[in-house]
This record gives sequence, C-alpha cells and structure tokens, in this order.
Amino acid sequence: METELELQPGNLREGMKLPELKKSVTQQNINLYAQASRDFNPIHIDENFARNTPLGGTIAHGMLILAYVSELMTAAFGQSWLASGKLNVRLRSPARPGDTITVGGKIRRIQRSEGENLVTCDVLCQNQNGEPVITGETSVRVRDEDIG
Repeated sequence: METELELQPGNLREGMKLPELKKSVTQQNINLYAQASRDFNPIHIDENFARNTPLGGTIAHGMLILAYVSELMTAAFGQSWLASGKLNVRLRSPARPGDTITVGGKIRRIQRSEGENLVTCDVLCQNQNGEPVITGETSVRVRDEDIG
C-alpha cells in the first residue's frame, strides 16, 4: 500500500498528525520476511508448532511491523527520515496473520536550532481491535525551510 506525503514542507507544527498507513499481515509476508532476515524461528513460520505454544499461532516478526513505522516516516519526511531518522519503540503485543495494522502518530515537539531542527513524533501501531502492537517515538532532523 502506498502512502502519500501529507506533511508539506514549510508547514510542520507541533500536534500535526502524521499520514496514516494501513497494512495487512499475511502468513505469506511473514514467510518472506523470514527468508529476507534469515529468522526462521518456528513461532513465525511453523503453524503446527506455533499452535501448541501459549501464543496459539504464528506471529509476525516485530521488525516486520517496525518496518511499517519506517514506511510511515519515509512517507511523511522523505529523504530527511532516510538520512537521520531514529526510533525508540516498544513491542507491546504480537501481530498475527489476518490482522490489519494501522500505523499513525503526531508531531510532539520541534526543537529549533540554526539551520536544522529536531522533530520528535509519537508513533503507534495498533491492530483492528485497537490493541497497541508498537508504541514509541521517532526523531528526524529537518531543515529550517521545512518548519512552519
């Protein structure tokens, strides 16, 4: 799913919402992530194994869901995020095949300095039931002309 840039340069302000992103979690995507990351823990890819654990079924890799946060931040801040983005998050609950994850957030603080500014955002990934999957904050450095 592609996300359009909703934050316009020169118009960033505290309290501004980030563009929302919705992602469907599928076992196929979990399996592809396992191959790419070489993380073949059976809790992620072996449905028979996972069914007999306290989790009751397979779960997505936390880093797969965290990649959705990075996708959101790239959509919101573009090259600035890619060059200077930082994450400080907690994994709250597992994402499972069939879940729809909504990723969103807002600008909490803009620390201004000469030529460059630090934008801190609160971020939240939640499932279709409103349960938090990932919570935390991000920070990104942006130029003066990108701040309103």
